[in-house]
Amino acid sequence: MKKYLVGGAVRDEIMGFEPKDYDYCIVGSTPDEMLSLGYKQVGKDFPVFLDSDGNEYALARTERKTGDKHTDFEFIFDKNVSLLDDLERRDFTCNAIAKDVETGGIIDPHNGIEDIKNKVLRVVNKDTFIEDPLRVLRLCRFSAQLGFSAEIMTLHLCREMVEDGMLKYLTKERVFGEIEKALHTNHFEYFINNMSYTKALSEVLPEIDCLKMIDEIPEHHPELNTFAHTVLVLRYADEHNYPAIVKFGCLIHDIGKALTPETVLPHHYGHETAGLEIIDKICDRYFTPNDYRKFAKLSCKYHMDLRRLYEMKPGHVFDILDEITNGFRYITTLKNLFQVSEADLYGRAKTPRKERVDGFNKSKEIAYNAFDIFSKLSAEDFPELFEKNISGKEFNKLLRVKKIQYYVDKLNNAE
Repeated sequence: MKKYLVGGAVRDEIMGFEPKDYDYCIVGSTPDEMLSLGYKQVGKDFPVFLDSDGNEYALARTERKTGDKHTDFEFIFDKNVSLLDDLERRDFTCNAIAKDVETGGIIDPHNGIEDIKNKVLRVVNKDTFIEDPLRVLRLCRFSAQLGFSAEIMTLHLCREMVEDGMLKYLTKERVFGEIEKALHTNHFEYFINNMSYTKALSEVLPEIDCLKMIDEIPEHHPELNTFAHTVLVLRYADEHNYPAIVKFGCLIHDIGKALTPETVLPHHYGHETAGLEIIDKICDRYFTPNDYRKFAKLSCKYHMDLRRLYEMKPGHVFDILDEITNGFRYITTLKNLFQVSEADLYGRAKTPRKERVDGFNKSKEIAYNAFDIFSKLSAEDFPELFEKNISGKEFNKLLRVKKIQYYVDKLNNAE
């Protein structure tokens, strides 16, 4: 019985990172032997064993495809399956490296270390790779996670898998799972670009892919189409380490432009509200968590308005911030939306005009100052309202007027 550290843990160690998870491959053992040694078995189709620290141990195995779904595999595991057999079935060379637990020796039959040094994702075995459609999305996600480029033949192989219709066999949960993992990386732009190149984007998020055909005004967007602009917005978000939910908002902020009537192109009047229905359809399709849905819709609706607050009347400022912050209770959403708006401002092939930057900065100052004032107000600050013997919508309407007047007076006194 031999124990090897495998997969991402070895890759991360070679890259100089502390592994988040430790997975082990056991060669020359059986399920009965593992149980007798005190390991806890999990999984039915293929036994995985846990030690007291939660580390995973899997018997060396080979696989045989039995159907079209991502999970349709028959596993062969016995004492005769070697470590090399096990590594041969893995997806990319960087993930097909093992480390002998006893000696510390590295086993690298597919030159994964060299690919790690060159930051390249390369398929291990074409014949086994194409059996699992999820690997197309994993290629895109690993590129984002590791900051690696995909080797051209591997990209072409993934494109062939997409063109053969293999992605239709993936569950919606697994698809969004890969998208969400990519959102948490520092290179989400890589994920989208590789999804585009392999044509997976047209299958998974056609609402984003079709933005390639949407024209923009060259004066504002020298990149000429909405998809190219979206990629630059994502690049800005990556470079500034914005959180995953902000990157989701950046991805989807201009999605309404796909519905712009041809008669008004290349202008996109009303695209902010036009995209809300599309976002709901996407989120329904992938069972997207509600916080992503809500934030995406706010990003679509307000990514431009937040840069124009300095031009708006106090009542309009109040209404926008009231919706964004859920009644002036939560400032985090406002901060995140300003990140989307900033990425949208700078995510283009030319430096934005000074007046636009100044307007954004002034609007940001107005928003935070307004939030500070409105968040401290409550109905009890206006006792005269209770003397009017009204309730419900009429009371809230008058309360809104009182708060806005208080805000205006506060600004005037400050001047």
